[in-house]
Amino acid sequence: MKRNGFSLIELMVVLVVIGILASVAIPSYNRNIQSGYRSDAIGVIQEILSAQERFYTDELTYTKTLKTLGLQVNSSGEHETRDVRYKIKAQSCSGYTLKECVEIVAKAQGEQAGDGNLIANTMGRQDRILDGTTLEW
Repeated sequence: MKRNGFSLIELMVVLVVIGILASVAIPSYNRNIQSGYRSDAIGVIQEILSAQERFYTDELTYTKTLKTLGLQVNSSGEHETRDVRYKIKAQSCSGYTLKECVEIVAKAQGEQAGDGNLIANTMGRQDRILDGTTLEW
């Protein structure tokens, strides 16, 4: 007598193969998602730096107040990216005044925190800080 269908062993093998594929594919997918959100934040940082340069042209100084640049800010004065993946603030560069340099810091939030923080300034710095290691964009 010929039986149609799958045996329990065949089904278990298929489930194991699917599990192995998922364990490889899901982390890779999550890294790609984080990379996309990082790219969005880099775009926002570059827009803020451009706005800072326009502000400097008029005022001969940069500003820490992002609201002055026309951005929406939270109660802490930080601009939040879409889905609050990054909170962005402006500060003077270490060892410089606001008349010389401004630094934009994007602190990763929630699930994005594993991708590191972003820092850029008007002197050309563009870094991603991940687990204490400095990486270029």
